[in-house]
Amino acid sequence: MRLRTALVWLVTLLYPVIIYLGLGRFEPRWMALFLLAMVLARAIISRDVVWLGAAVGALLLVIVSILGNQSLPLKLYPVLVSGVMLAVFGLSLRHPPSAIERIARLHDPQLPPEAVAYTRKVTEVWCLFFIANGCVSLATAMWGSDRVWAIYNGLISYVLMGILFVGEWLMRKRMRARNQHG
Repeated sequence: MRLRTALVWLVTLLYPVIIYLGLGRFEPRWMALFLLAMVLARAIISRDVVWLGAAVGALLLVIVSILGNQSLPLKLYPVLVSGVMLAVFGLSLRHPPSAIERIARLHDPQLPPEAVAYTRKVTEVWCLFFIANGCVSLATAMWGSDRVWAIYNGLISYVLMGILFVGEWLMRKRMRARNQHG
């Protein structure tokens, strides 16, 4: 089961590269079937309502792509993912605990109030990231070449997520050290 899950996530991460390479060889309607298989596999494996919702959105993109034999709907999938993640993180701000607080409580169930406030701010930062990432993904899909779209959505966006994740982790470590010595 872990191998299947890892494979599905790997294919998901490689989606922009696979679409970029595939569009040079196959009609968009056939690549749309790949998107459908990928999101259905992820929805089945994760059994999470978030990814089931993403699968419904992806199904609409697949239908439009197949009916019009167009590549644009396939390139909109990263926009959909950013939108879904924004919804998850944003709704957690309206209905606490925040997404980052939930993750933090997996490691430390007894978070002090200042840590809860901090996790809320980090969740807000991630919301801003998902807005910006979704906008850039949309711009690359609408006006960029297939190559620019693939480079942003298959590399740059992941690097930016990594920088945000590591930057927050370093900041958190620094805050912990300051609180322990102060």
